[in-house]
Amino acid sequence: MKAFLKYREIWLAAAIIVLIGLISTRFPAFADPGNLRQVFNDTSILMILALGQMVVILTRSIDLSMASNLCFTGMVVAMLNAAYPAIPIPLLIVIALVVGMLLGAINGLLVWRLNIPSIVVTLGTLTIYRGATFVLSGGAWVNADKMSPDFIGFQRAALLGIPVLSWIAILVIALFFVLMTRTALGRSIYAIGVNPTASVYTGIDVGRTKFIVFCISGMIGGLAGYLWISRYVIASVEVANGYELNIIAACVIGGISIAGGIGSVGGAVLGALFLGIISNALPVINISPFWQMAISGSAIILAVVLNARGERQQGRIILRKAEAA
Repeated sequence: MKAFLKYREIWLAAAIIVLIGLISTRFPAFADPGNLRQVFNDTSILMILALGQMVVILTRSIDLSMASNLCFTGMVVAMLNAAYPAIPIPLLIVIALVVGMLLGAINGLLVWRLNIPSIVVTLGTLTIYRGATFVLSGGAWVNADKMSPDFIGFQRAALLGIPVLSWIAILVIALFFVLMTRTALGRSIYAIGVNPTASVYTGIDVGRTKFIVFCISGMIGGLAGYLWISRYVIASVEVANGYELNIIAACVIGGISIAGGIGSVGGAVLGALFLGIISNALPVINISPFWQMAISGSAIILAVVLNARGERQQGRIILRKAEAA
């Protein structure tokens, strides 16, 4: 039982259940299955983005440019759809993935080849990509009346009673679970986060692996670009402005250690879901948006404290084993 309760995901899932229960005392309909499906759907884009950020953070890096990548890629596909409405939606999604990957590759190359800290690189590209969005669009917006019905309706279509957007999130979660638990790349990502120096001696190319995770992060940003624009039916320079903080918050709350090497797919998803429940529920029960920010911030601080305590305890266990030897 003690081993079972060591998993951060268990505690976070319990906290989410308690949170839903507390909200239901004020607004009973919130716990209805249909409403919970809607909350999951509303949080799907954040879940997807948190997974992309997760693989970067696990390697002791960070990607502050994800929201700007989303903005630029979203503008690209929106302008393409407005100019050429006959382009199939699957092809637009592929274009979004490729454009996002290229933006991520720029980050990865600068981190890998020039050995610049990722926070510096992505802080710069955060501004560059959003500025490029303005240059591309000329400051103009692409509104719903310029988008094709298929562009808007694809993710809203239902399959087995669940929106396609939710199915896309489920597919991405499954792919990341396989990546992190069943592939050599996933093991390399964790190894680099635990000890990058030792990883080199085991034959892992640390720089190349970091380049790959930035490409993955970029692809996720590109995918989210199409999903965001088609969901909110507007493309502008201000899209997802500041949203990178929500993405990082979801990871931290989900137990992804900023120091790298610790975290899971389930944790990132639950962290995003926790924030999604707060943003969906608190306005319904007439709680000020400022309290929403305070609750989210408190959850982040608590998560960081718990992460730090867990890492110190692991360190003590290692030292005790070494002394015993």
